[in-house]
Amino acid sequence: MNDMMTKNQKGFSLIELLIVVAIIGIIAAIAIPNLLASRRAANEGSAQQSLRTMSSAEATYYSTAGSSNYGTLANLVAQNLIDSVLGNATAAANAKSGYTFAITGPNATQFDAGAAPTSTNAVTGTGTRMFCIDESGVLRANVTATTTPPADCGAAGFNPVGN
Repeated sequence: MNDMMTKNQKGFSLIELLIVVAIIGIIAAIAIPNLLASRRAANEGSAQQSLRTMSSAEATYYSTAGSSNYGTLANLVAQNLIDSVLGNATAAANAKSGYTFAITGPNATQFDAGAAPTSTNAVTGTGTRMFCIDESGVLRANVTATTTPPADCGAAGFNPVGN
């Protein structure tokens, strides 16, 4: 019995474990907001590129299958100019990278393609800006985001991206 008492006991004390847990908590408190901000930035980048793709698809549709008319999302998907994921991202349930998309007013002279985040919550939001592009090919952003894709790129608050 005396032999068992004199053995070196190995392991961590409760204080050591609490210190490690506290350090992990501090690191998580610093890292999580940055991770969420990175995710929002990636979603916004994806939305911008998706709108550029839609603009290119509209130009192709206009000069080929559209007979000098711009097309709807369904027209662009039917002609295989955009993929079905982007073409069906019109509701939050089918969002692409946290954004929903819409094309309004396609006719012989103009179209407006817009993207809006599915959530604008400060902590868990999927984006902080709305985007739109029209027949001019200029990508515009509005920092006052709502969850409904914009229908008019000429509306107040939409400024060219990069300016």
